[in-house]
Parts: sequence; structure tokens; C-alpha cells
Amino acid sequence: MNAYISQWRLDLTASAHSARHVRRIVRSLLREWELAELSDAAELGVTELVANVVRHVPDRRCVVLVLRLESGVRVEVADGASGLPCPVPESDGEAECGRGLDAVVGKWGVGPRSGGGKTVWFECVKP
Repeated sequence: MNAYISQWRLDLTASAHSARHVRRIVRSLLREWELAELSDAAELGVTELVANVVRHVPDRRCVVLVLRLESGVRVEVADGASGLPCPVPESDGEAECGRGLDAVVGKWGVGPRSGGGKTVWFECVKP
């Protein structure tokens, strides 16, 4: 059986207000998918990823993909920039990057995007 049940995709040029709009869409999707208990974590996670596009991707172009899983939800944000997020060891509470996703989601990662760039993703699972 396929682990991906439903999905939503948005291609956008991110701006300072994009994270707010994407958060609302994610909240609505999670309610529709009866996963509202994951909303806080997923909204914080997608905010972090979209904000990173605004800060670090020169053309601010990205693709946001939200996938419903049997166990919860997976959110992916792909862009054309080659720079990678900088994960920080848990003991480094003073770091300026890499703590956002670790603090709110079950697991996250980054991988190469076909055609160049990267995809940063996270998953939130039902308790």
C-alpha cells in the first residue's frame, strides 16, 4: 500500500508574507485530513522552511509540497539554491541556525533536487 494518501503542492516566489499564507493552508489541510493535532508543529516547521527561502535563496523561488502519510504528514520545500541548512548539535543552544526544525518536528532532512538545488523536508507523526 502506498504510504502517501493525499498531497498539496504550491510553486511560489516567497516573500515576507508567504509563510503566513502557507501556514493557513497547512492548517486547513490538516483539519481536512483529520490531523489537526499536528497543526502547531507543522505550521512552525513550514514557517521555518519558507523563511529560510526568503533569507537564503536569491530568486526566492520554491515548491512547497505537503503529503499526508498514514502516520502523519510530511512537508517538503524545494529550491534551486545549493546552500544547505546547518544542523547544530543539541548542546549548542546559542547557535543562530539549525535549531528551528529540531525543536518542533519528529525528524527532518535535506537532499539533492533533480536539476540542481535541494529539498528540505520534515515529518510530524500522530502521537
